[in-house]
Amino acid sequence: MNLVVEADGGSRGNPGPAGYGAVVKDADGQVLAEAADALGITTNNVAEYQGLIAGLRSALALAGDGAPVEVRMDSKLVIEQMAGRWKVKNEGLRPLAQEARELARRLRVTWKWIPRERNRDADRLANEAMDAAARGTRWQSKTFPQPPSQGPRGSSEPTGEIPSALTREPGGDGDSAIPATSAGQARIVAQKPTRSTPASGWTASATTAATSFLLLRHGETPFSIDRRFSGTGDPELTPAGLAQVEAAAARLSRAPYAIDAIVSSPLRRARQTAEAVAAHTGLKVAVEDGLREVDFGAWEGHTFTEIQRRWPDELAAWLADPSVTPPGGESFTQAAVRVQEAKDRLLLDHQGKTVLVVSHVSPIKLLLASALLAPPAALYRMHLDLAALSVIDYFPDGPQLVKTLNDTAHLG
Repeated sequence: MNLVVEADGGSRGNPGPAGYGAVVKDADGQVLAEAADALGITTNNVAEYQGLIAGLRSALALAGDGAPVEVRMDSKLVIEQMAGRWKVKNEGLRPLAQEARELARRLRVTWKWIPRERNRDADRLANEAMDAAARGTRWQSKTFPQPPSQGPRGSSEPTGEIPSALTREPGGDGDSAIPATSAGQARIVAQKPTRSTPASGWTASATTAATSFLLLRHGETPFSIDRRFSGTGDPELTPAGLAQVEAAAARLSRAPYAIDAIVSSPLRRARQTAEAVAAHTGLKVAVEDGLREVDFGAWEGHTFTEIQRRWPDELAAWLADPSVTPPGGESFTQAAVRVQEAKDRLLLDHQGKTVLVVSHVSPIKLLLASALLAPPAALYRMHLDLAALSVIDYFPDGPQLVKTLNDTAHLG
């Protein structure tokens, strides 16, 4: 199947209220899928990249890996950067450009700049999304006007996701902080069913059986006690930490929990936690690298005060911008992308199942914020204790339901 992706994004103020739109067409110009959503306050370029990501995801869902796709955009910047002729100099755009490249590698993409007047469909969708947000509603497709499939508990919320935005909060596995960030999560929200494509989004045949993620933070480590930055370092659980995870394991092995699979971060403190539950349930532990904690680089093992004294300028920049990395480390923007990719893989592999996901404070907060469509200030009001349980239900037709947050009833 030869496809054409037309994508666009806009911002009313640059930065200002923003939205993206993308349309997928066949070789004859017939519309097969549409995607659009509002993005909150951001720039034109961010919105354009989000439109591209939405279009590529939609094309993959329709035709699968290896399909030939011509991407058409009126953004010279995005087309030239994706074609490799221009460098991505803006730090804030690099994670989005990387996500778009990773999606494009799964397809056979050619890149084509077109004048704005030839990109009217995508431009219209972006404006529809921004207009809907201004009214306090979500975008709904006019091309595929079927009633939305029922979400959890009979709700009729339109399907689709707004990229998450996260803010600074003291926490981390030690004494880290999460600044505002955004990870592209564009997905099909309106699609024409075809013989070769399973119905999704607005189509009537979408199912409502949820995939449940039981998100368990690992137990206490020596770094937790001293409130030190603990990223990709590999401390073991303390005796208190082992007791915490044993209590969690005893709880999760009983009703009402019926775990089908256990997936863990590769780091030892998470694997020890996962293995405690495995010993009670008889399940094996699978490792997902995308669930690892953020890499704090040179700051690993230091307290916030120590970092403030030794790296004051670097710390100030990191706290102000999610795309800034600690010396030799990883930015929260980069981490958000890989966490969402890990989530997508797990949802694909465990549809309709209950999955225990053992991870760290930053990845779990990223998943919770995404499910809540949280505004930036929301993360200031979220706290995750050691060995705490949070639960998210993911419905195939779009909605995500946070059922539990920071539950520590098993710790007494």
